[in-house]
Amino acid sequence: MLTELRIRNVAIIESVTLPLAPGLNVLTGETGAGKSIIIEALGLICGDRASADQVRAGADKAVVEGIFEIGEPGAVLQALDDRGIEPDEQRVVIRREVSAAGRSRAWINDISVTSAVLAEVGQLLVSVHGQHESRGLLEPERQRVILDAYAGAADAVAATAAAHEQLASVSAEMKALVTRREQAERRADYLRHVVSEIGAAHLVPGEEARLDEESRRLNHVGELRQHVEHLRSAVEDDEEGALRALGVAQRALGAAARVDPSLERMRSMLDAAFAQLQELSRDAAHYEDGLDVDPARLVEVERRRDVLFRLGKKYGGSVESALQALQEAQQELDLLDTAAMDLGMLAQRETAARAALVDAARRLTEARTKAAGKLQKEVDKLLPRLGLADGHLRVVLLPLGEITRSGAEAVEFHVALNVGHDARPLARVASGGELARVMLAITTILARIDQVPTLIFDEVDAGIGGGVALQVADTMREVASHHQVLAITHLAQIASRAHRHVVVSKGARGGVTTADLRLVDGDARVEETARMLGGDAGSVAGRKHARELLAHTAKRKES
Repeated sequence: MLTELRIRNVAIIESVTLPLAPGLNVLTGETGAGKSIIIEALGLICGDRASADQVRAGADKAVVEGIFEIGEPGAVLQALDDRGIEPDEQRVVIRREVSAAGRSRAWINDISVTSAVLAEVGQLLVSVHGQHESRGLLEPERQRVILDAYAGAADAVAATAAAHEQLASVSAEMKALVTRREQAERRADYLRHVVSEIGAAHLVPGEEARLDEESRRLNHVGELRQHVEHLRSAVEDDEEGALRALGVAQRALGAAARVDPSLERMRSMLDAAFAQLQELSRDAAHYEDGLDVDPARLVEVERRRDVLFRLGKKYGGSVESALQALQEAQQELDLLDTAAMDLGMLAQRETAARAALVDAARRLTEARTKAAGKLQKEVDKLLPRLGLADGHLRVVLLPLGEITRSGAEAVEFHVALNVGHDARPLARVASGGELARVMLAITTILARIDQVPTLIFDEVDAGIGGGVALQVADTMREVASHHQVLAITHLAQIASRAHRHVVVSKGARGGVTTADLRLVDGDARVEETARMLGGDAGSVAGRKHARELLAHTAKRKES
């Protein structure tokens, strides 16, 4: 339940606090006073889109904060727990800020959340029903959702959607495999050529680099031999070679170490250097022995390099890309042999998936058929109380040619609102006022099973008045017996039935237009009710009529 709504710097509102209570709460006031801004602000903390236009002129940011009391554990607490948010003694505080630049931030119990999370939690706390929502009732999709909600068919709807998705996935897999097989059949000759050509070359990854190295060596044997000879001479020469010089150094250091043992470390280093030079000399000699001019091998290497270059250029630029082309071509050819078996297995899966979809859709149809009859009867009982004495609702299930993710039928609400007229689609027979009352009847019924604690009725009384308005008011008050209701209204009949009455008024503060709220009771409520009845809050007749309306509500409460 929403216990308090605090609004600061939203549109023309500078700063207001709206206290709410259980039961029926009404907001009234002159047209343009700012009632719709209250709903807009409430929408912000329920995840609606934010914009810089919502920030009051001259303010840095708009701030809306809602305090909700949560009763028994349910969907709200589960949603918060899933996101690591703990309620504060069964209380949830939602805060939304919108900067003048249009940037938005939100918190739930001081935990920063995204607008998506805000919307998910908000729809569990508040449900808005307004003129726009009534027009939405004309859409077949909305009518289907209403019937499914009344039927409690969420699991059946989810099962049907999942089965449809599974069937679509298998069918798409089959279609893709058939397409790939057809492509392979068209390309079979080319693919065999690719496999034959690349396979005959027996390519080896990294072969290009090894052949390039060998080619350079074979083309520069003389130059390499000359360099190696110079190396060996520098190391092995009897007069000036490095080995002879190190031998002299070894003897000198050995003599010194016999006098000063601390030189042994240097002696070990010199011995290691001498050993490495000896190994270098042996390796150089072995390398030199292998530097033989081999024209035949050079021709073989160049021929092989030409093969690799040609295949690489033809199939992607390298040996690796050619090998990849070989693998892909072989896989496509293999598909010609395996596709029939794979398609057979997929066909079995498709048959099973289709059977599962048919079964899920059948169970959903059964739930809808049963619920349709019950919903018709309940709405028909309510319509006379809402001024539609001859009104009847028919929930029609229209079979579809093919099962969709939403089931095997479309749902269409038909109504007959006058004697002697056949029931026809709601969009073709209902005026704005009639549509609002049909929507109110459905909402009243759904509210009994709806877990959302707070319902908002935003001027759903459009197009009605007199005795019908009283009937609508009594219906709202009935809904308020098991839900908190906030109604924005221009009708005194509805306002008179409220448990709490708040008036929105517009004035000026500091030369800037602003809206204010005040809770009215006693004479103040009589005056506001009289104003709503005839526009003159001070008229004797108006005040008398207002007292009669309010007294009637008090008597009903006592009884």
